[in-house]
Amino acid sequence: MNETTDNVLIQNCLNGDVKSFETLVVRYQKTVYNAVYRLVGCIEDAEDVTQTVFVKVYENLETFNPRYKFYSWIYRIAMNESLNFLHSRKHEEMLDDNFAAGESGPEKDFQSLESERMIQSALMRIDFDHRVLIVLKHFLDRSYNEIGQILNIPQKTVKSRLYVARQKLAEILNQKGIRANDKR
Repeated sequence: MNETTDNVLIQNCLNGDVKSFETLVVRYQKTVYNAVYRLVGCIEDAEDVTQTVFVKVYENLETFNPRYKFYSWIYRIAMNESLNFLHSRKHEEMLDDNFAAGESGPEKDFQSLESERMIQSALMRIDFDHRVLIVLKHFLDRSYNEIGQILNIPQKTVKSRLYVARQKLAEILNQKGIRANDKR
């Protein structure tokens, strides 16, 4: 994802070019959806939150500072909207049996699917702040520096909080009979 191209698209969008915003949506929609899904745990809710994220991005595009990376800004909005969604729920829902859409075909092996479900279920059992760190690092493959920028915290804080998050996730997975080394 090219920063320069993002900044050009943003400027074009601010000048009234709707196609430029559509390009940004296409570029980031899948990654934002995957992050949101890992945070909220339900396909339909993730779709709704993702749509809200892009509405917020469009409404607040003029506040984006081009000195920073666009994906950091959009991921922060996605994290905030996911958190807002989770806070708005009156009660914690059980993880839906549905599974995030992927590129897999019928040859996808049952054991792999079951492991994914267990990992998603375990993710939903840890608090949101720790879940965000794991999703950004292990599912979106962001660096410590990028995570710090997205969450507006120092890199050392990212590392220490991520350590705690991994420990909590490993504990839950161990309780489910999955060795921590077996997860992604």
